[in-house]
Amino acid sequence: MQDVQLQKFGKSAFIGLFLLTALPWVSAPAALVAGFAYSFLFGNPFPGWTSKTSKSLLKLSVIGLGFGINFVEVLEVGRSSLLLTLLTITATIALGEVLGRAMSIPANTRRLVAFGSAICGGSAIAAMAPVIKAKDDEIAVSLATVFSLNALALLIFPPLGHLFDLGQRQFGLWAALAIHDTSSVVGASAAFGAVALGVGTTVKLTRALWIAPYTLAAGFLLKSQERPAIPLFIIGFIAAAFINTWLPAFDVLWHGVHILAKQSLVMTLFLIGSGLTRQVLRQVGLQPLLLGVILWLVVGTTTLALILENWIR
Repeated sequence: MQDVQLQKFGKSAFIGLFLLTALPWVSAPAALVAGFAYSFLFGNPFPGWTSKTSKSLLKLSVIGLGFGINFVEVLEVGRSSLLLTLLTITATIALGEVLGRAMSIPANTRRLVAFGSAICGGSAIAAMAPVIKAKDDEIAVSLATVFSLNALALLIFPPLGHLFDLGQRQFGLWAALAIHDTSSVVGASAAFGAVALGVGTTVKLTRALWIAPYTLAAGFLLKSQERPAIPLFIIGFIAAAFINTWLPAFDVLWHGVHILAKQSLVMTLFLIGSGLTRQVLRQVGLQPLLLGVILWLVVGTTTLALILENWIR
């Protein structure tokens, strides 16, 4: 009887914390830490629900953030960063393959970790997995590796940005290039400032468009029958930016949607944090995590140096 009451209390407390993250003064890092701390200390009472809801809420949040972005800026970012995008994605994937072979990491696992590190974290891994015929445990380990580093990045990138005296645009660029997943890029950028949020979101989602060409190339090289597609939420983000730009008469409405999307992202990060359980941390394994950390450090330090030297603007 007492155990049942404790379970009910635990579920109520979890729901209460989740609803509190809807309040406007709750920040993205605070929500992530709260979700992780609760799950680590007491366990996640709704693992299936939080996993599904966080994915759906993240996609809706990203689409909503598009209403605060200028469509012309999206086109300009895509055009100006084309060469940089191709070079960094290809170099990261190649480095992951070389290091993964040297560390004797299974082919699918090293490819998923490298691809997730190169483009867009979980979305990239989900797109590549069927193309290379990855098994469930390989997908889980890769997601857990990238997810663990994303959670860490969300907490340490804003302080590092201030330490290196980065401007808003500089930080947005760095976050988009060095942090794996869209949710963590948006969360870290939002914590740094409004301009950083706009730049980081735009650059990251423009970069994420390359998921399809690279998975298509992998399918061709591996003679896979699977055909990838661009995640629909990216198309939704671009459509929202288009609507925001060409229907300025409804600026008040678009601004309201953008504000709601920013707070729904905070709620999403609470759910994402609650998914980082002890089981997930155990599942990562030393070698895939080490590969992910090396790739992360190489990409993060290289892009930061290039930004500080004004080679990337």
